Amino acid sequence: MRFSLVLLGLFIFILLAGCGGAAPVSNATPQTVPSSTSPSAGEQSFEAPDVELTARAFLDAWKIEDYAAMYSLLTKLSKDAISQADFVERYRQIVVEAAVSGIEAQILSSLTQSSTAQVSYRVILHSVLVGDIQRDTTMNLSLETGEWRISWEDALILPELAGGNHFRIEYRVPSRANIYDRDGKALVAQSDAVAIGLLAGEVDPEEEPDLLENLWQITGVRPEVLQPKLEQYRKNDWYLAVGDISADVLQSQVDMLDHYNGVVMEPFRGRYYFDGGIAPHIVGYVSAIQEDEIEEYQRQGYNVWNDRVGRMGLEQWGEEYLSGTRGGTLYVVDPEGNTVTKLPEESNPKPGQAIYTTLDRNLQIEVQKALGNFKGAIVVLERDTGRVLAMASSPSFNPNLFEPTNYNRRDQIDSIFDPVTTPWLNRATQGLYPLGSVYKIVTIAAALESDLYGANSQYQCGYFFEEIPGWKPHDWTYDYFQQDGRTAPSGLLTLPEGLMRSCNPFFWHIGYDFYSRDMVSTIADMAKGFGLGGLTGIEIVEEAGNIPEPENEVDAANLAIGQGNTLVTPLQVAAFVAAVGNGGDLNEPRVVEKVVPVSGEPSHLFSPTVRQKLPLSEENIKTVQDAMASVVGNPRGTAYFVLSGLMNSYNIPIAGKTGTAESGFGEPHAWFAGYTFANRENKPDIAAVVLIENIGEGSVYAAPIFRRVVETYFLEKPQVKFPWESEIGVIAAGETAEEESNGEDSQP
Repeated sequence: MRFSLVLLGLFIFILLAGCGGAAPVSNATPQTVPSSTSPSAGEQSFEAPDVELTARAFLDAWKIEDYAAMYSLLTKLSKDAISQADFVERYRQIVVEAAVSGIEAQILSSLTQSSTAQVSYRVILHSVLVGDIQRDTTMNLSLETGEWRISWEDALILPELAGGNHFRIEYRVPSRANIYDRDGKALVAQSDAVAIGLLAGEVDPEEEPDLLENLWQITGVRPEVLQPKLEQYRKNDWYLAVGDISADVLQSQVDMLDHYNGVVMEPFRGRYYFDGGIAPHIVGYVSAIQEDEIEEYQRQGYNVWNDRVGRMGLEQWGEEYLSGTRGGTLYVVDPEGNTVTKLPEESNPKPGQAIYTTLDRNLQIEVQKALGNFKGAIVVLERDTGRVLAMASSPSFNPNLFEPTNYNRRDQIDSIFDPVTTPWLNRATQGLYPLGSVYKIVTIAAALESDLYGANSQYQCGYFFEEIPGWKPHDWTYDYFQQDGRTAPSGLLTLPEGLMRSCNPFFWHIGYDFYSRDMVSTIADMAKGFGLGGLTGIEIVEEAGNIPEPENEVDAANLAIGQGNTLVTPLQVAAFVAAVGNGGDLNEPRVVEKVVPVSGEPSHLFSPTVRQKLPLSEENIKTVQDAMASVVGNPRGTAYFVLSGLMNSYNIPIAGKTGTAESGFGEPHAWFAGYTFANRENKPDIAAVVLIENIGEGSVYAAPIFRRVVETYFLEKPQVKFPWESEIGVIAAGETAEEESNGEDSQP
C-alpha cells in the first residue's frame, strides 16, 4: 500500500511538471511564476507580463472609484456579459448601500499558467454604519492579445454578492442632540409643539383686539402685523397662519385660546426651535435630504428618507457632532429582494453631542425684539474674549417652518425666501455696507500712526470743505436743524474732538492730505489692520467685504469717512471696536462655547484666540479710546443726549461712535458702534454694533437701540422706551420709527 502511494505521488508530480503547472505561492511571499511553455514551430517566443500588475491596477482603480478604468481591464467575454454603465452602477450601488467611506485592497498571492491566472486578494470596505467589512477572494484572469484581462463576476466585490445579490441596510439612528445657550437653556430640542392660526371669517370683530393682544404675548407676533392681514383674509374666509409654540407653553394658555372663535391649534412633533427661533441665523435649521443629495448622504450612513440635516448656522457647522454616529445591520438580499443572510458586521449608534453656544438667551431675545420691523443687524460681543453674546438680523425667519408636519408651513415657508426682504440673509455676517462715520475710528488711527498728526493737531471745522477744486461738500451740521435753527459749525477742533463731533471736513482733509503725499494706501492698510476686508474666523458663513484704495483726490476724501466703495459687515465692526476697547487684541469672534458628549469630557472648548494686534501704539490706542468716550461723555458729543444717562444713572460708562452712511439709494444707513468699560467682576464688558438700513441718522435710530442692548445686558431688562414707542416693546399707535425722531436730543 505504501509503495502504491509513493508511485501515485511521483506520477502526479511528473504530470504537473509536464503541464507547465506551478506550485501555489505562499501568502507570506506573493510572487509571479512565468509561463514555462515552449513556443511551437513558427511562433515568436515571449514572456507573459506580470499578472499582479493588472490585478493591482484594477484594485487601485477601485480604491479611487475609477470604475471606467476597472472596466477597461475586463476580458472581452466579461464586457459582452455586462455593459460599462451596468458595471459602474453595480459598484456604485454597493458603496452607497453599505455606506462605504473608503476601500482598501491587498494582493495576497498569484498563480499563473500559460494563458490563465488567479490572483488572491483581500478587500476591506470601510462602512460608516457597520465598521470594516473584510473578505478574501480570488479573481481569474486570461491573456488577451498579450495582456492579462480579468474575468469579472459579482463575487469579486464580496463573495456574498455572487449571483447579483445586493445589500439592504437596517438603520439605527440616534436622536439629534440639542443646542443650548451658555447657561444650558435649550434653543432647539426634540419637542411637541403646536401651530396656531386663525380662521379669519370666524373671528369675532368685537373680540379681535383682545385676541390679537393675547396672541402677541404667546407667539410674539405683534397686533399691528396681524390686524391688517386678518382684515384682508376675513373677506375671503381664509386661514391666517400666526405662529407656533411649544406644547408646554400652550398647556397654560389653551383654555384662554379656546374662549375665542376662529382659533386653530394643530399639534406637531419635531426638532423645535423655541420662541419661533432664537438666533435663527446662528442656530440654523434642519430639513429633509433633497433628491440630488441622496447618494452623498447615503454614503455617510444617513437614512435619506427620514433623516434631517443641518442647513445653515450651527446646525450645519456642528452636523457631525449633533447627528451622532449612526449604526446599523447589513443584510444580503437576492435579486428578488429575499433576505439571504445577515452580515456579521454590525454596530450600535452613538448619541450626538450637544452644542452649548456663547449666547445669552435673554439678551438675544431682547436684541431681536429691539430690531422690531427694521431691516438691520445687531452684534454683541464679550469685549475681551470675542464671545458672541447676541447676534440678530432682521427681517428674521421661523426655522420651525422647515418641519413638514407644521400646519403653518404651507402658508409661511415662501416668505423666508422673499427676494425683497431676504429674511434668510444674516445681515450681521453677510450684509455688506458702507460704514460711514464709524470708519473715522480707522482714519484717526491712521493719522496718529503716521506721525503727521497728533492728539493736539487742530482743524477749523466749518460747514464746507473747499480744499479740492471743483468739489465743495458740506458737513452734517449744515443739514441738521434744531428748534432754534441750523446747527452751528463745530469750529476749531483737535483731532480727538474731530471724532467727538464727527467733523467731516477734518477727516476729508486727512484723506486728501495722505493722497497728496502719495500715501495712497495708508488708511486702507490701517483698515485691514483692524480686520476689515477679511473674514473674522467665526464658525458660521460670513463675507469678507471690500477695503479699496483711492483712485483720485475726491475718492481719497470720501473713503476717509467710510463712503465710496468701502463695504464691511457689522460683525467686522464689532470685532475691531472690541479690540480698541480691550487695548488692541483683535479676537476671533466665536458662537460655540463647548461641545459635550453624553458622558466624558467636552470634545470642543472655547478659548479666546487673538487674530492679530491692532497696528497702534499703546499711546495712540489710549487717544482713540478717550476720543470715543467723549462721543458719549462730552455734551458736544454726537451720542451724548442718547447715551450719557447710562453713566449718570447706572454707572455704565460707554465709548462709541455714531455713523450715518449714504447707501446710494433711499435714506442713509444708521450705525452705532461702541463698548462699555464698567470693569464689573460679574459682568464682563461688551462691545456692540447696531446697523439699521435706509432709515436716517445713526444718533437718532442706532444709538437708542445700542442703549437698550446695554440696559438689557447690565440691568436684565430695558429701562427707557424708544422715541417711536408708546411703551417699551409697543410701537406708538399711528406712528412708525421713521416718524418718531427727536432732533433736539440727538445728533449724527
